[in-house]
Amino acid sequence: MTQQKRQKRQISGWIVLNKPYDMTSTQAVGKMKWLFSAKKAGHAGTLDPLATGILPIALGEATKTVPHVQDGVKVYEFDIKWGEATSTDDAEGEIVGTSDVRPTQDELEAVLPNFIGVITQIPPAFSAIKINGERAYDLARAGEKVDVPPREIEIDALEVTAHDKEKSSLRVTCQKGTYVRALARDIAEKLGTKGHVSRLHRAQVGLFTDDDAITIAELEELELRDRDAQLRPLNDALSSLDEVSLDDRQAQLVRMGNPALLIGRNAPIKLDVAYATHKGDVVAIGFVEKGQFKPSRVIVAS
Repeated sequence: MTQQKRQKRQISGWIVLNKPYDMTSTQAVGKMKWLFSAKKAGHAGTLDPLATGILPIALGEATKTVPHVQDGVKVYEFDIKWGEATSTDDAEGEIVGTSDVRPTQDELEAVLPNFIGVITQIPPAFSAIKINGERAYDLARAGEKVDVPPREIEIDALEVTAHDKEKSSLRVTCQKGTYVRALARDIAEKLGTKGHVSRLHRAQVGLFTDDDAITIAELEELELRDRDAQLRPLNDALSSLDEVSLDDRQAQLVRMGNPALLIGRNAPIKLDVAYATHKGDVVAIGFVEKGQFKPSRVIVAS
């Protein structure tokens, strides 16, 4: 007997997934799409297969808010294994260099200020960065020499949380585009030794933290309606933006893609980026110009 095809749903919201070890971000999105029977899904920032932690996954109309989550602050907890450099800058790669030097905790803490603020970083050869239209990791796996151009990144905080002779644990708060694998590699080089990331956990993306996260196993145990209850509203992804509340007539205009004149004593005259709501629901993302809210992306009600 042929199995009945699963009906896809027009469901919207954010699931804050605690991605398991040894699963790609694409695989995680596919799993969430299947568990929620969602028509559309995407994620806010790739997480390495060997990493665990926060992978915000957008379903339905929430995919339109992905850039605003991707731009949020990130917090990572990671271990550096001392004495070995690898081709991938993590435990997956081949050992390409060794050193007998093992830094003390004082020596490690002394170099960390060099990595705080706006710094220049060369991402790993095994990364998703495109070079002449090709992914760097595809070129590296094909055995080609990969010259990844340096980029400026911003690190807000960096601290040691544990230390012994063979490895150190650190916690970093950083902005979009930071590669923790490259950070670990560069810290080791600054200390005159070799090192690679042996454990990586993303503890925060924007406002989403470990406290908000749920595992695949936990979701699988729930009935569909209870899974739906785990979804976070679109508003959570836009909390860093200014909110503009619309009345019934204004909301109707905006839903049609038209600008709406904002009225009232406190109505904004100009906002570079804002989101509009009607009775608490997100209607559109856009901007305010000359007292009018102008939608850039309209959110279709589920």
